[in-house]
Amino acid sequence: MLELNYKTFGQGAPIAILHGLFGTLDNWQTLGRKMSEHYTVYLLDQRNHGRSPHTEEMDYPALADDLHHFLESHWMFKANIVGHSMGGKTAMQFALQYPDMVDKLVIVDIAPKDYEAGHQLIFDALHSVDVKSIASRAKADEQLKEKIDDYGVRQFLLKNLSRDKNNGGFRWKMNLPVIYKHYEDILKAPDLNHPFEGETLFIRGSRSNYIQDDDFETILEWFPHAKIETVADVGHWVHAEAPDALLKLVMDFIEA
Repeated sequence: MLELNYKTFGQGAPIAILHGLFGTLDNWQTLGRKMSEHYTVYLLDQRNHGRSPHTEEMDYPALADDLHHFLESHWMFKANIVGHSMGGKTAMQFALQYPDMVDKLVIVDIAPKDYEAGHQLIFDALHSVDVKSIASRAKADEQLKEKIDDYGVRQFLLKNLSRDKNNGGFRWKMNLPVIYKHYEDILKAPDLNHPFEGETLFIRGSRSNYIQDDDFETILEWFPHAKIETVADVGHWVHAEAPDALLKLVMDFIEA
């Protein structure tokens, strides 16, 4: 079993938080620390991301099993689970496979459905960076900028850049070849075979197209006790664009 990289803060009932595609646990550090004022928060790097192990397997049952092993190995047999985007699908898969281990489930801006491909530009940009020969992060940003105008997206991706002690250049922390190879698996819905009957909160950004009104029926079919909340004037990165609004929704839901 894989031993996931993680950080933990605080004391109290556990909350495990899962980042999205190309992300790392650092994306949730600010919110995690605020949640840790009342809870024990575990921020996880999912497999092939951040500082967690690289492996050839990359699908939602495997990612859910990683979380299961993590919780059991840390003597947690029930936890609140929060997941964003790809991490939200991992959280859904975990709840469907191990419903007794979920206290409350929070899914941020993703639905239990298949998605069309939409990251090819990012893959192209990441592949275009000559990580072994660049001399600085600024040079990496210059190369990314040739394909990606958005400064915020570039800075998010550059969190994956790490010094390579072997050759003096850089390397991607994430397992880019395997993520690319299994991209279609990441786009797929979780394995839906029976509803999750626990308390669930879906949060979407009003300017995001990841959860449409048409998805509500599917959400409630598989998560019949779900509440669906919309955060105004934000896109897919709800936790980065409206951290206070997201924090209030999550805390009110968990504490209810």
